[in-house]
Amino acid sequence: MVTAETAMHLRRAEGDRSGIARRVTLVLAVAMVAVSLLSLSAGASGVSLSGTLAALLRGEALDPADRLVLLQIRLPRLAMGLLVGAALAVSGAVMQGLFRNPLADPGLVGVSAGAGLGAITAIVLGSALPVGMAAALGPHLLPIAAFAGGWTATMVLYAIASRHGRTSVATMLLGGIALAALTGAASGLLIYMADDSQLRDLTFWGMGSLAGASWTRLLAAAPLMAAGLIAALFLARGLNGLALGEAAAHHMGLAVERTKRIAILSVAVSTGAAVAVSGGIGFVGLVVPHLLRLATGPDHRRLLPNAALLGATLLVLADLLSRTIVAPAELPIGIITALAGGPVFIAILLRQRGIVDL
Repeated sequence: MVTAETAMHLRRAEGDRSGIARRVTLVLAVAMVAVSLLSLSAGASGVSLSGTLAALLRGEALDPADRLVLLQIRLPRLAMGLLVGAALAVSGAVMQGLFRNPLADPGLVGVSAGAGLGAITAIVLGSALPVGMAAALGPHLLPIAAFAGGWTATMVLYAIASRHGRTSVATMLLGGIALAALTGAASGLLIYMADDSQLRDLTFWGMGSLAGASWTRLLAAAPLMAAGLIAALFLARGLNGLALGEAAAHHMGLAVERTKRIAILSVAVSTGAAVAVSGGIGFVGLVVPHLLRLATGPDHRRLLPNAALLGATLLVLADLLSRTIVAPAELPIGIITALAGGPVFIAILLRQRGIVDL
């Protein structure tokens, strides 16, 4: 009942774009494969994927340095970029569907602000930890602290917005603004206490990077991002129902509160893990679902998988540019995504300002 009525309303509102959406899915899948191969082939070291494959076909032994670059640096970095891009884009699509607002992004549930506070705490106060604990955590201290901060902020916001078993989306939005202000103040206090070396680390983490990608870090974060992505994909029909309003969705038999809870938790898990390993990367969760919604319509059954493909492709492409434009140095990915996403989003707003009331 929910599926049929929801699909009917969506088709009437936007037209049936299922054929376009299927073609977009195919194009995005091909683009993701092409960009991934290019990412494995290009870099400051000069090691090429085609040359390596040709050597293998000729039966030649791989140079140890080439093997190290491809298998221990580029491949985990590629996998991390695909997962982080998909997680951010799908989380943005879920937030926009939940809030019924094309300007929503994962930061509204407090993940980004909380993760930022956790990371800043680890960088500034990490040296105060007992020697044994610091040695045991090692390079994992920063992502663990960032994920814990994002998760804690999300749970606090969820508790604020929930009452008598019901979650108010409006309260969550306002609470997210207040929580971001509080975490921003705490982060500012810690930054004031930081020394020059810590300030440099804070700056680069805040702008985002995949430079720290490794198989160990990937194996720690991938299950969380994958779990959040899978949960989000199962929300498609529920988000389609919420597009008609909570009252209408409830009368059609949709478990509104359960859908909202799963949506919030999936965004918290996937975005928290993504921010923990990559730092602050903006505009992916905001621009990607918005572009796809304009192209293929609001049906989340098509929107969510396409957002995963486009988000993964764009982030890998941004990472490729960040490490080749000024090679052998690297630009933070957040600079690339902001330079590309900002003008695109402004253009979208200018195009839609006649029909979107901000």
